[in-house]
Amino acid sequence: MWATALGASDGFTVPGPTALFAVTIVVSLVAFGYVLRHIPISTAYAVWTGTGAALTVLWGMATGAEPVTFLRLLFIAGIVGCAVGLKLVPARPVVAGRDSAQRTSSPDQDTNLVR
Repeated sequence: MWATALGASDGFTVPGPTALFAVTIVVSLVAFGYVLRHIPISTAYAVWTGTGAALTVLWGMATGAEPVTFLRLLFIAGIVGCAVGLKLVPARPVVAGRDSAQRTSSPDQDTNLVR
């Protein structure tokens, strides 16, 4: 919603869309910050930007600002599918015989990890 409001604000000169932008960007970033407590930033950012982009395009299609085509819908489904896939993939590699919660070094420093 904030991206659409930003576009409609005409460089922050139209009060209604400007206010809507300010409120929705704050809500979006607060929600993003909350999500960062539960998943890695790389996954969270990819999901946040991917779903935001998909929802912005869908909103444009719903309001008639953008055409609805099979290829657009297919690529939006791809964005959403990739975002969901990133969330479903384990954040850390699974190593036989070791509990990832016991790891004290970063994966890049650990030479015993299977890559």
